[in-house]
Amino acid sequence: MLIDWFTVGAQIVNFLILVWLLKHFLYKPVLDAIDAREKRIAAELADADAKKAEAEKERTDFEDKNNVFNQHRSALLSKAADEAKAERERLIDQAKKDAESLRVTQADALRADQIRLGSEVTLLAEKEVFAIARKALTDLATVSLEERVGEVFTRHLRELDPKAKELLGTALKNSSQPALVRSAFDLPADQRAAIQNALNETFSAVVRIKFEDSQDVICGIELTANGQKVAWSISSYLTGLSKKVSDLVDTQSPPASKATPKPETAKVPEPEHVALVGAK
Repeated sequence: MLIDWFTVGAQIVNFLILVWLLKHFLYKPVLDAIDAREKRIAAELADADAKKAEAEKERTDFEDKNNVFNQHRSALLSKAADEAKAERERLIDQAKKDAESLRVTQADALRADQIRLGSEVTLLAEKEVFAIARKALTDLATVSLEERVGEVFTRHLRELDPKAKELLGTALKNSSQPALVRSAFDLPADQRAAIQNALNETFSAVVRIKFEDSQDVICGIELTANGQKVAWSISSYLTGLSKKVSDLVDTQSPPASKATPKPETAKVPEPEHVALVGAK
């Protein structure tokens, strides 16, 4: 068989032309498209990875911030709870103190009212009892009773205790005025002489005295000299009893209302039962 080399050559040329045409117009655009797609896919994958990394970073940041916020919130809640508890305890303590203060104030006010009412009732009863007693004893007093009182008074002058005797003697010595002897009735001359003799004998000197009538002296006699006093009378007894009751009331009164007691300048002997017998 004969080979047509021309035909063979032409076919080879046609094949080469076809290959060049395919490569130039078909394979190259397809390869370019494939390369572009691969690049696009790679860019998209890279962008996706970047976004994923950014999202992961944002998630981590959010979790960190959320943890910090939770810790801060827990700290604030704990602090607020502690402050609320402390404030509650403070308010409860303050309420207890206020309640106790109010209770003490009310109790003090009630106690003061009770003491004041008791004092008023006691003082009223005291005044009424002493007023009745003074009136009754004044009505019962007689001249004969006063004479008996004079005898008792002279005996008391002679039986003064050393301290009272010293005080009265000093008062009589330093006084520029006569000693004052007071009684409810005008003492007879013999009674005055007896009192004068008792004073002279007691103090071993001539004592100047002045006699005076006084309705304040109930069933008794009082001698005063330069602030010192020696007395024997029912009036002195009632005065002493009144002072004891007043002192008892004062001891039950609040400290602020207590009065400072004045020092006694003389001792007043209590009356004997013989005087009460003489009054019958």
